[in-house]
Amino acid sequence: MQFDDDADLDTSEVRDVRGSRIPGGRATIGGGIAGLVALLLGLFFGVGPDELGLSSGDQARPTASSLRQVQQSCRTGRDANTRDDCRIVAVVNSVQDYWTRELQRRGTRYTGSSTVLFSGRIGTACGAASAAVGPFYCPGDRKVYLDLGFFDELREKFGAAGGPFAQAYVVAHEYGHHVQDLTGVLGRSRDGLTGENSASVRTELQADCYAGVWARHATSTPDESTGRPLVTSLTAADISDGLDAAAAVGDDRIQERFQGRVTPETWTHGSARQRQQWFQQGYRTGDMSRCDTFR
Repeated sequence: MQFDDDADLDTSEVRDVRGSRIPGGRATIGGGIAGLVALLLGLFFGVGPDELGLSSGDQARPTASSLRQVQQSCRTGRDANTRDDCRIVAVVNSVQDYWTRELQRRGTRYTGSSTVLFSGRIGTACGAASAAVGPFYCPGDRKVYLDLGFFDELREKFGAAGGPFAQAYVVAHEYGHHVQDLTGVLGRSRDGLTGENSASVRTELQADCYAGVWARHATSTPDESTGRPLVTSLTAADISDGLDAAAAVGDDRIQERFQGRVTPETWTHGSARQRQQWFQQGYRTGDMSRCDTFR
């Protein structure tokens, strides 16, 4: 995955609060078994930690030194080609450029969502959470929350190959939830049910499909600063890395790895095969209307 070296990055779409402190020091979600359970429940869940029963209500306070890391270092596509945090900025820019145009074409206004990069713990409109819950979208404030350390977890604990596009897939999936929020679909997952045919699984698979739709158009969506696509190259190997990441976080793979058996009645995200299948559906068709997982 490559970005246009000369493109200007819009860092206003990413808030960097790594190094923030939450007053009181009481961790709602910790390491060990509790943290692992939180991660398995929260991973790509698309909702905030309060809906998982994991919030404390505390709010993060950024330190002065944490506020300008991205703003100072991530200026161009060249930076995105060399730094993980800058790559996230570029992916967020590209994803939002695409959905702004696509929803406008369909007669719907796209409202931007910022990504918050954090470390340790973070306070959100959906409650406070630790990095153990993995990346998530909070409908309460319409923001995506991401600890970059998750990508190490994806490789080391979940066995994914990793790579730049695996990271892009994660971000695009969370923005798929934002599109669902804007179009009224996200609320369908709030029935509290689990299982391979639940609304929760269907919601997650649709977000995977939306990630594939963006990927199909990423190299043809013009960047505002140059008029050229911000993403200049997506190879078959990149897409393979994305599919590998999707499979690694399938419910069946996670359950087999961490509990030694597969229990479809408790699924919240879908199997490895389903997640790959729906990402491929979006990538192959490039059409969000072909992502109706609720049929």
